[in-house]
Amino acid sequence: MESFLFQASIYLGAAVLVVPLAVRLGLGSVLGYLAAGILMGPILGLAGTETSDLQHFAEFGVVLMLFLIGLELEPKTLWEMRHKLLGMGGAQVIGTMVAAYGLLIWFEHTPSVALILAMMAALSSTAIVLQTLSEKNLMRTQGGRSAFSVLLTQDIAVIPMLAIIPLLTLPEYQGPSSAQFGIVNPDTAAPAVESAAEPLMTLVQSLPGWAATLVTIAIVVGIVLAGHYLSRPVFRFVHAAKLPEMSTFISLLMVLGIAFLMMLVGLSPALGTFVAGVVLANSEFRHQLEADLKPFKGLLLGLFFMTVGVGINFGMLARQPFTVLGLTLGLMLIKALILLVIAFAFKLKPQDRWLFSLSLAQGGEFGFLLVSFARSERALPLAAGQMALLVISLSMLLTPLLFIGYDYLSKRFAPAKPTQAPDEITAKGQVIVAGIGRFGQVVNRLVRTSGIPTVVLDSDMQTIETMRRFGVQGFFGDPARPELLEAAGLGEAQVIVVAVDDRDTCTRIVRYARSRRPDIHIVARASDRVHVYELYQAGANDIVRETFDSSIRAGRYVLENMGFSEYEAAKVSQAYFRIDRAAMRDLAKAWVPGQPVYLNEAYVERAKQLDRDLENALMEELHDVSLMAPEDDLDEGAPEAAPEDSPQILAEPSPATKPEA
Repeated sequence: MESFLFQASIYLGAAVLVVPLAVRLGLGSVLGYLAAGILMGPILGLAGTETSDLQHFAEFGVVLMLFLIGLELEPKTLWEMRHKLLGMGGAQVIGTMVAAYGLLIWFEHTPSVALILAMMAALSSTAIVLQTLSEKNLMRTQGGRSAFSVLLTQDIAVIPMLAIIPLLTLPEYQGPSSAQFGIVNPDTAAPAVESAAEPLMTLVQSLPGWAATLVTIAIVVGIVLAGHYLSRPVFRFVHAAKLPEMSTFISLLMVLGIAFLMMLVGLSPALGTFVAGVVLANSEFRHQLEADLKPFKGLLLGLFFMTVGVGINFGMLARQPFTVLGLTLGLMLIKALILLVIAFAFKLKPQDRWLFSLSLAQGGEFGFLLVSFARSERALPLAAGQMALLVISLSMLLTPLLFIGYDYLSKRFAPAKPTQAPDEITAKGQVIVAGIGRFGQVVNRLVRTSGIPTVVLDSDMQTIETMRRFGVQGFFGDPARPELLEAAGLGEAQVIVVAVDDRDTCTRIVRYARSRRPDIHIVARASDRVHVYELYQAGANDIVRETFDSSIRAGRYVLENMGFSEYEAAKVSQAYFRIDRAAMRDLAKAWVPGQPVYLNEAYVERAKQLDRDLENALMEELHDVSLMAPEDDLDEGAPEAAPEDSPQILAEPSPATKPEA
């Protein structure tokens, strides 16, 4: 027990120290886990002989990951992927095997060994690729979906590969025993202790071929039917207990049970759980399953990557550095070229070609399984197996760097966006609305329906065309371009509303409008408090925090449902609205341009004091309103505007600049 706790502490401690650092450096979590494993094993020697057993346990993270991916794919979507599964996936597996087999024969390997190593070369790392694609939000891209299709095909291809290996037994078993990655020669293995599942496994294995086939079909069909018809009543029964942990129990039971049944009949557990996930994709319990299993998936995958790092044989790398690196880079180059040809054949876009080709260029975790199985079946020499393990491990270690290379190439060779000439502005209005997104639309509609003509500018052509369909006149063009503002009537307009999404563009428009027209009234949209300060310095009159009023209204509803009367909630909301705006002036005095506010000690201390003052003021307001009956029915909309003599934010306004937030 003490040894287990010690090893667990080492693994968890290494992950906590190394992985966040790798993420902050932009290297990704996968490379961080691999680096943590290398630190524990080859460098410090803290990892013990438990690594091989731990890796087999951690591989269950791949099973969980494919189950969760299946939950995101409806059966209709999976059916639509059939061409990629058979076309792209089949071409990659067969093409890589043929190329690798030819090269291995050229290097004088026996045909049986060459075939086994070629099968390993055809597989890629499902765990690393899907984890990285998810982290970088690339799963929904064409390249990401194509890579997933190939990975799924590879997982299916593992089944016939395992069936072929026993037919390739070497005439004479070669080499001593090895315990690396759990590879143990059968003649020296310790006597196995019969497990509780052994009788069942023996029974299935003793069945004749036709009976085993029927059992396999029955289990697969049973999984599909149970997921479709039994999952709902079972989940409802479990949730009726009103015990949160029972939800996690049933989620893990489902995945573990399916994985065992698939292994019982010699199929891939990852494939079985993926099918179950697809069946449950339309279930109302899908989100609960995701919430229950995601923590386990992340923990086990991280543990798996760490064991890969621990198992890298740097001793062999030191003895044969050029051979190992040459084989590793050669494997990745051959696979990348084959994938690139497939990407061209299936007419992927340039960026998707790079993603598809680079993401799948490594070896995979199923290669470890093939090495172990081939050694146990006496089909692979020890030296070739150890070299294969090292090459696969190093290629997996280099995969995050390939994704970094993809990021660079995708930016370097990204196609230039087609530029479209701005519209010729043929109208001028008293009010210019720069930016017609969700915020600008409300402002424009209110002003326009009040009988005041507006001129709308926006840099999104689709938005402009949509507004035109509803009868709103707008012009396509970048509102930050001075010539477009001039053409829209900046010289004669009374008010300009700056409502663009990008905060820097918003500030730039305000600054130009103020320099061009000192007398124009500028209403600007701010994304947060700091943006308020920037817009005030740029010369805006009225500065509106985009979610401020709606947030106060939401808070008012919360108060009403927590026992406050409508009158009390409304008065407290109005007081908050008024006091918070006034507090902006004090905070502006402590604000330092370019410095994050959380690093500004004076700002932080002043903000804390203002929060205490705000709490006291609201308590006093609540006490006062509780002593009087409501005089008027208050509007259900936004809080009342501040009185004319109420303090404005930031500073005493001049006639040209009266900021408001």
